[in-house]
Amino acid sequence: MTNKLTTGAHHIGLAVPDLEAARDFFTEGLGFAVVGERPSYPAIFVSDGTTLLTLWRVEDPATATHFDRRKNIGLHHLALGVADHAALGQVFARVEAHPGVRIEFSPQPIAEGAQPHHFVCFMPGGLRIEFATPF
Repeated sequence: MTNKLTTGAHHIGLAVPDLEAARDFFTEGLGFAVVGERPSYPAIFVSDGTTLLTLWRVEDPATATHFDRRKNIGLHHLALGVADHAALGQVFARVEAHPGVRIEFSPQPIAEGAQPHHFVCFMPGGLRIEFATPF
């Protein structure tokens, strides 16, 4: 096996139209903590202790173009892992109840007969987020 030159994602930056709504989705909806801010950019940094997300507000939310996962090149979605099926159910209940969230589909097997399960939602601002149990 070759030596790996990277150690995983350092952080993931997401461009959002409403910085506070995105922050609240991760902090209030999922229990992330705010670990930093850069008001001049403006950006807020949130983490669950493993994953660091940089939430950047787009320059002009009113004219920003939403990503179309079938037509644009770019981040298709962010997938966050959960410990097991029970945790997936808890996350689903919290996310489904969070203001401004649209559920794409409820928890289900990733593939027919597959053990891992997942669900996908659109967080406030329209970014596509997946939650998945381990393989």
